[in-house]
Amino acid sequence: MKQVLELIGFIALVQGVLGLVHEFTRWHVGLVQRLGFLDGYEVYASITLVVLAFALFAAAESRGSG
Repeated sequence: MKQVLELIGFIALVQGVLGLVHEFTRWHVGLVQRLGFLDGYEVYASITLVVLAFALFAAAESRGSG
């Protein structure tokens, strides 16, 4: 379970960072800007993904080595 949480956290962190990179540099990377229902809220969604990633890392750490 710990590895699953870490994997999901890593994916959320990468997508959140790529979303922020897209917003500030206009590189066409990441998944956040491709989702139509997030139009206009890409920065908020990217920040939320980064925060979610850290929460998942904390949850994985509290699970122990199981």
